[in-house]
Amino acid sequence: MKIKITEMENSGNIAEMKVRYITKQKPADRPQINNSVSSYEILKQCFNRDTLNYSEEFVLLLLNHVNRVLGWIKISAGGLAGTVADVRIIFACAIQTGATRIIIAHNHPSGNLKPSQQDIDLTKKIKEGGQLLEIQLLDHVILTDGSFFSFADEDIL
Repeated sequence: MKIKITEMENSGNIAEMKVRYITKQKPADRPQINNSVSSYEILKQCFNRDTLNYSEEFVLLLLNHVNRVLGWIKISAGGLAGTVADVRIIFACAIQTGATRIIIAHNHPSGNLKPSQQDIDLTKKIKEGGQLLEIQLLDHVILTDGSFFSFADEDIL
């Protein structure tokens, strides 16, 4: 998957921009999310195994209306105890790819699967923003090396 933003024709001193989503994969060949375990299995591939236990990363999984994976993007990489996920960037990516559903995920290098209050607050903010844009937040997954926590499974989404 590529998101390509190119400058088109310059109209005076205002550039016209063009946004394109490019994929060579057929929809039927894309992985499908059926539950939190299948999302975890796909998300594990999106995280850097070398830094999973060292620094936090935040990933966005982009899905179509039947939960087929359109692609993923790393939203941020942080330090030992946190990273910043900008809600505007999350929804810009979802809109540009035509995603109608999303799953957000980040790792806890400490190995602690319990969500922080910041994790809970961010999840609520993204869920509310998605409702306005008709982009459904299916889950927020916290990964550690070998396990995961699903907000959807715990009914705190």
